[in-house]
Amino acid sequence: MKSKPYLVATLFAIFSSGVYADVATAQKIADKYAAAAKAIDPSYTGPSAEEGKVFFNREVIQFKGDVNNPGKAIACASCHTANPADVGKHIVTGKQIKPLSPHANKKRFQSAREVEKNFTKHCNEVVGSDCSPQEKANYIAYLLTEKTPSKK
Repeated sequence: MKSKPYLVATLFAIFSSGVYADVATAQKIADKYAAAAKAIDPSYTGPSAEEGKVFFNREVIQFKGDVNNPGKAIACASCHTANPADVGKHIVTGKQIKPLSPHANKKRFQSAREVEKNFTKHCNEVVGSDCSPQEKANYIAYLLTEKTPSKK
C-alpha cells in the first residue's frame, strides 16, 4: 500500500506536465511569430495580450453580400465565444469547436505546422487576408491569458 501515494504522484506529474508542455509549445510558437514580426518591424516590442484580445473580438464585414443583403460582421469570437477557454460553435455549421486556450485544450498547440495551417485558413475566412506575424503572436499571447472556462 505504500506505493499508492507514489503512483498517484507520478500520474499527477505526468498528466499535469502535458498541460504545461502544450502551454510551453504555444509560447514557443508565439515567440517564433514575435521574432518574425521583429525582423519585419524592428520597433516591434513583443506580443501583446491586450492587442490580441482586440484582434480576437474585432468584427470584420464579410464581402459575401450585395447592396440589398450586405455581408455579415464576424470575429474570431463569433465561433470561439468571448472566452477562448470555452467550447465554441461554428456559426454556419453549428459544429462544436474545442477551446482555443491551451490551458483548456492541451491539444490546441501541439504542432507549429497545424497552427500555421489554421491561421492561414481562418485569417483568410474571417479577416480576408493572411494575418501578420505580429497579429499571430498577439493572438496567441491573448489565448495564453485565458485559463478558465466561463461558469454556466
